[in-house]
Amino acid sequence: MTPAIEVRGLRYRYPDGTEALREVTLSLAPGECVGLLGANGSGKSTLLLHLNGILPERAGAESAVRINGLPVTAGNVEAVRRQVGVLFQDPDDQLFCGTVADDVAFGPQQLGLAAAVVDERVRSALARVGLTGYERRTPHHLSQGEKRRVCLAGVLAYEPSILVLDEPTSGLDPRGRREFKKLLREVAATKLIASHDLELVVELCPRSILLDGGRVVADGPTVALLSNEELMLAHGLERPHILQHLHPHPSYALKPRTNGTASREAEADFFRRIG
Repeated sequence: MTPAIEVRGLRYRYPDGTEALREVTLSLAPGECVGLLGANGSGKSTLLLHLNGILPERAGAESAVRINGLPVTAGNVEAVRRQVGVLFQDPDDQLFCGTVADDVAFGPQQLGLAAAVVDERVRSALARVGLTGYERRTPHHLSQGEKRRVCLAGVLAYEPSILVLDEPTSGLDPRGRREFKKLLREVAATKLIASHDLELVVELCPRSILLDGGRVVADGPTVALLSNEELMLAHGLERPHILQHLHPHPSYALKPRTNGTASREAEADFFRRIG
């Protein structure tokens, strides 16, 4: 099976000389929901921006990133962006039109779809995120949670097969986090979620990847990885409260720097234990 996301030996250095990614290798199967973890400065956002060509690789280098088998190169970037929807950490970086409807319509319009099809996609996407009736509202007058839902509607409206999300619950109150987690759970797409909200990762992502210093330092079942307190502390994180009284089952044995996924049995066992 062709991976939905495949990264092999990706390196990236910013113009000021900062080496942000160092030989990053990872792979996501179609339909997986994977957490991307790491302290500030670990390279999470930089990695996400490579997945649809927002950040380029070295000029002239063979592409280290493939999306559904397609190399992320200058010649392929439009096709790649039709498959990868990106949700930025700050929704104000993503909202730029005068109305909610115009913002949500922007992506489908770039696909050259007929006006009636665009209108239907806008209607459907807003209904999915619970914002029916917001079409004529001004995006920048909305709450933070509403802005995030408009951004998600805009991504869903052009029907990508992959979602990459950068801190999707940042700045939301508890109810906003619950509502947004529910929305993400209902989206049928491959998802890579970079987040400091470790409880969200536990609830949504059977597998997680840990970055530090621009390198992949662990890749395995989320519960085992986040329950390893020594590993978490060594890389600037802590075991989340949801796991404080949960002891990993032996089937969650962590395999650092591998691309394995949790078995269906291990995943089912965990969710039975957290209710």
